[in-house]
Amino acid sequence: MATWEVRMEDRRAAGALVGLAGGTFLYTTAEALPVGLLLPMAADLAVSPSQVGMLVTAYGAVVMVASVPLTALVRRVPRRVLLSGLLAGFVVSTAVTALVSTFALMLAARLAIAATHALFWAVVVPAAAELFPPALRGRVIAVVFSGGTVALVLGVPSGTWLGERAGWRVSFLAVAGLGAIVLVLVASLLPSTRPDQGHAARGATPDARRFWLLVAVAVLATAGAIAAYTYVALFVTEVSGFADSSVGAILLARGVASVLGILALGAVVDRGPWRALAATVALQSAALFGLYALGHHPVAAVGLLAVAGLAFAAFTASLGGLVLQIAPGRSDLAAATVSAAVNVGITGGALAGSLAVSSHGVQTTVLIGALIGVVALALTLAERLIPQAARRGGTPTILPSRVGSPGATPSTGTTAMPSG
Repeated sequence: MATWEVRMEDRRAAGALVGLAGGTFLYTTAEALPVGLLLPMAADLAVSPSQVGMLVTAYGAVVMVASVPLTALVRRVPRRVLLSGLLAGFVVSTAVTALVSTFALMLAARLAIAATHALFWAVVVPAAAELFPPALRGRVIAVVFSGGTVALVLGVPSGTWLGERAGWRVSFLAVAGLGAIVLVLVASLLPSTRPDQGHAARGATPDARRFWLLVAVAVLATAGAIAAYTYVALFVTEVSGFADSSVGAILLARGVASVLGILALGAVVDRGPWRALAATVALQSAALFGLYALGHHPVAAVGLLAVAGLAFAAFTASLGGLVLQIAPGRSDLAAATVSAAVNVGITGGALAGSLAVSSHGVQTTVLIGALIGVVALALTLAERLIPQAARRGGTPTILPSRVGSPGATPSTGTTAMPSG
């Protein structure tokens, strides 16, 4: 009987994990879908394509600004209740998006989705980690983040394809329908635990200095990746010589490599998270330098774009593991802070890429991205120089960090994150 109960518990945990990964798939798809359906949405709503593009910009701005305040506001709500409520809000707001007749209502619905997005990404990592023993944390986080990567490989292209043939509103209704399925999974299988309980509620080895270093690395590495990726279609057509019709296949290759990157990271990240983080940032910068030098060779360009996608996907997943290790207070507030930092990087990277294209041409976007990545790598390697923070008594070490030098004294710095 005990063995049967354990097996049932494992099955429920696996089902809940699938539901949480489905949530990351849905949110990533919903965020990016207006990019693929830009022209039909603009025509139907009688607005310019640039106004439809604002739906993506405003969405990111809400996530960037609201992640930490909203997470602090609901810090006492049990995770199953909170995540189920967020997914319900997602379903309703996405369905409303498909039914509105004016751009103003569309914008309001998108901002509502973005608010639930900001909270979801702050809570999903610790909620998923709680489902399994700490020894499996890296692999669990990899599964959660793979949902967002699969969204870029399948979700957004499929939604675009459906919208071009059946109308953009049908695409959003389809996403809302998938959201309802994910909502049922999460609501029925996720344990109803308090957010301040469990091994993932707070950082295993809290360290304020390492945490804020990680936030800076998140901004810079993301900015470097996005500076290059924003104009990847222009790069492969103007620099690499591909036809416009080949862009989709090239992005698919990059997306498949991204999934492989996350899965590979999940197998090794528990052994040395800072080494894994440094490796992903270094690999991304090397791939972008390679694109700058060899981007005019079509085969090399495709291969290097795939490597860059693999590296960035692995980088984003490694952030989740490190947050749970070094969060100086509650892990959900720390995750919200890193989520906001990533969105700052997205905004800054897109701006840097735009300036590079307008002043020196599209080839310089990959060079700018690589140089920003070098700065991020230097900061990552500087983690070795930070003395190890004092550990809380009785808390097991998970995802161990390296001591900067032999004989380093424990840090006595004060916690910089709100602890709730």
